[in-house]
Amino acid sequence: MSQTERKKRTIEDIRRSKRDGTRMVYTSVPDYTSARWAEAAGVDVVVVGDSLAMTAHGHPSTIPATMDMMILHAQAVRRGAPNTFSLGCMPYQSYHTVEKALANATRFMQEGGCDAVKPQGGKSQAHILKALVDAGIPTASHIGMAPHQVALYGGFRIQGRTAESAMAILEDALAIQDAGCFMVEFEAVPADIARLISAELEIPTIGIGAGNGTDGQILLSYDLLGVYTDFKPKFTKRYANLTEVAVAGLRAFAEDVRAGSFPDEEHSYATPEGVLEEFRTLLERRRQI
Repeated sequence: MSQTERKKRTIEDIRRSKRDGTRMVYTSVPDYTSARWAEAAGVDVVVVGDSLAMTAHGHPSTIPATMDMMILHAQAVRRGAPNTFSLGCMPYQSYHTVEKALANATRFMQEGGCDAVKPQGGKSQAHILKALVDAGIPTASHIGMAPHQVALYGGFRIQGRTAESAMAILEDALAIQDAGCFMVEFEAVPADIARLISAELEIPTIGIGAGNGTDGQILLSYDLLGVYTDFKPKFTKRYANLTEVAVAGLRAFAEDVRAGSFPDEEHSYATPEGVLEEFRTLLERRRQI
């Protein structure tokens, strides 16, 4: 199916996927080209994740992502995947008050062309999530290992490994559902815990490092394609190694340039007949001035 024929998913499609048992595919894309790849592959939802602070900007965490940065990437993703549902992830401290959350979520929708937004947090953020939904902004949330709280965890650590912490994740998920959100993402949660919590919810669950018991899955496109290679999370499966291909291509280019074999005639423009002699005549006259 071509991009022009593709029908964009809707909020109702996403909500209905849980009832229908349709496993939805999400992938985080930071730019125009990866968004085009995702749409051509038939991905259900492209996510403009603040992980791009790491994969596209080289930061050690997602914390340095700003709204201005996210809006620029969201616009590029929208151009690359015009017929795919786009979810904008609200960056660190862009939603810590209702007023700020409303202003920044509106930017994602109006300037970034997103179809929905995703802050992070559960019970503690329920009032903000509800305010966004009440304002008519389709909203999801993100719990388990929430990257914006990585400093509190002391690093990227699995959540829900005790019965008490698993119950806290369930309470967060229920609060997100009660706030009117259309989806919740679990990150770095034991598979059995994520499966049990998902079964307690009416809204779809999306997992990343949360096993196969959620209603859908998300991976970073730069991770699964082998573009970002600074490190590989345990939960990432490599479906390609584009970095290896890219480095080999660049190395071959460098060798051809150094050997003088590129560009060759095939990759050069020919001079129209008669022009070269005319130019040489003009050049000789200039030298004699």
